[in-house]
Amino acid sequence: MAKTSMNMEENMASLLCYILGWITGLIFYLMEKENKTVKFHAMQSILTFLPLTIFAFILSAMSWFIPFIWILSWLVGILIFILWIILMIKAYQGEKFKLPIVGDIAEKQA
Repeated sequence: MAKTSMNMEENMASLLCYILGWITGLIFYLMEKENKTVKFHAMQSILTFLPLTIFAFILSAMSWFIPFIWILSWLVGILIFILWIILMIKAYQGEKFKLPIVGDIAEKQA
């Protein structure tokens, strides 16, 4: 595995891009200077989890006013959790697992 400009192993830095969702994605995107793989995972984390966090927040707020929206909110939360786990595992294994749409955008930005 290659080292990053932050003196970390590439697979560990890639995993850490996802650990706190878009927050760590933003941190690693701004701090990493050289490693394109880490920058890809950081940007993919931002582009994936920031909109999903906003969507989950809106659903959660709507559930106070519209009955049964909480079920949809709960399902979205489970799907976000599963996606989060998959992305962390793939990043740690050294795979460049591209999500549809955001993966292509992240690759161009890296």
